[in-house]
Amino acid sequence: MLLPIAAAGTGGLSAVLYLRRRRWLDAALAVVAGGALAAMLALPAGTAPAGAGGTLALTDDVRELDATTVAEAARIELRGHGLFDAEWRDLPARPVAWQAPRGEALWLDFPRTVARGRSFALTVTRANGAGPWRVQLLAENGAVLDQASGSGGQLTVQWLPPLAERLVLRARLQDGVGKTLHEGPVPLLVTEPQPLQVVGRFGAASFDTRVLNGLLTDSGAMLDWQTVLGAVVTRTETARAPLTSPNAAVIDAAWFERQGSAARTALLAQVAQGMPLIVLGGNAAAPAAWQGALGLPLAPQSVTTEKEDTRHVTAGGTVLALAPASYNPPRDAGMAWQVAARDNDGKPWLWQRPWQQGRIAWVGVADWHRHAIAAPRALAGWWQQVVDRGAQGSVQSLAWLQPDPLPLPGLRTELCAHGVKPGAAVTVPGQAPLAWQARTDRAGAACVAFWPRQPGWLTARSGTATGAMYVYAAGDWPAWQAGLRQAATQRYIARPPAPIAKADSGAAALPRWPFAVLLAASLLALWWRERR
Repeated sequence: MLLPIAAAGTGGLSAVLYLRRRRWLDAALAVVAGGALAAMLALPAGTAPAGAGGTLALTDDVRELDATTVAEAARIELRGHGLFDAEWRDLPARPVAWQAPRGEALWLDFPRTVARGRSFALTVTRANGAGPWRVQLLAENGAVLDQASGSGGQLTVQWLPPLAERLVLRARLQDGVGKTLHEGPVPLLVTEPQPLQVVGRFGAASFDTRVLNGLLTDSGAMLDWQTVLGAVVTRTETARAPLTSPNAAVIDAAWFERQGSAARTALLAQVAQGMPLIVLGGNAAAPAAWQGALGLPLAPQSVTTEKEDTRHVTAGGTVLALAPASYNPPRDAGMAWQVAARDNDGKPWLWQRPWQQGRIAWVGVADWHRHAIAAPRALAGWWQQVVDRGAQGSVQSLAWLQPDPLPLPGLRTELCAHGVKPGAAVTVPGQAPLAWQARTDRAGAACVAFWPRQPGWLTARSGTATGAMYVYAAGDWPAWQAGLRQAATQRYIARPPAPIAKADSGAAALPRWPFAVLLAASLLALWWRERR
């Protein structure tokens, strides 16, 4: 504001000097020139004002962008890798002129929390890499825990944590001759395992359920398993100890479809009390039953596109080809049912919906038993994903979620959880008091949002439960940050544009060029009059 004031003052002083010499017209020209220069300096720089449908220029180092500024712009001209999803989220959609830089971008995929005894897997994807390369997983002391090499765009390393503890491992990417390309932290929270208590009810014997039984038994789970073998024959496997608080119930579609209304109501009452329900949809045959009982619309799988609809899921570095179920939810399944997992090609294979205090998951693939011999480790890892995602939401166990893959200081970050009540208090160090808020786009989870102040481990508390989140430093994984920015920017560009808002005030909506013309004309007139 000092420059506009100085310009106006200079014009006024010049006018006073002309007035003392009784040069009235020159004094008026001096006032006009000073006012025009002050107005030019006071107006914001830009190609055009937002309210006039102008272009808003942005770079990827912008912070705290005002949504009103974007709402008044007709289009955005973007330079750099773009913005993070947290920065795009609350901005109205606008057409964007942007070309992604050619620099290398990375994507890291790994669980933030694993139970002791379960394998930890880190998958690194390179967008623009070429030639042979290698990924190393390093312990905190620098020792190599695992490494993988290849020439493709994706590599996976694995490790079995021996103790329950907080760790900050490191991942290192090298080229074919051993030169380090990228390196950064990989935070991991290893927890003590809790034996699963699973209730299984199946309307028909199948290789899939037999393989699932073996996988759960080998993991130490306690099973209450019943399989209908005929009209009056049922095979029962009783748990080695009473199931006091089942973590989940697993049923196949055929069993549910054959039950009467009383049995269905009893099962859903247990789910409403907090027991997650996992439905194996491979043998579904009565779509009307699911629409009526669960509000789940189902569409038949096309016979002509079954091969194209095969799901390709990566587990433990191995790609499993899984056949689609005979019926699956369509794209417009409604707000209640949300896609919980997609395959490598973006096709959904797991759907979820909340059911009072519990939740219901639909597994839309079948014939996974075909991988039991060729890839048993990968199949176990995939079912670990199914159980981890499908069994979330039990009131007996609060499950923490971290939607943001790379939390950074000063960047809006979310922390979510299943099994909590909206409105309950959440304590995050260095933050104002927070409360859980229900989020329909998080498959029924409740979330809080905050802005971390510094990197390192951060402990959140809700009641007697505690959860840990690692906040990265601003300089960690620049190539991963670039990849996340580019992906978030592409999602923003894909959104349909919103209507352009009108500017509030005329001063901010005026362009600079009329004042520049007025200034030039005034100065030219003064120069001409001084030369006479």
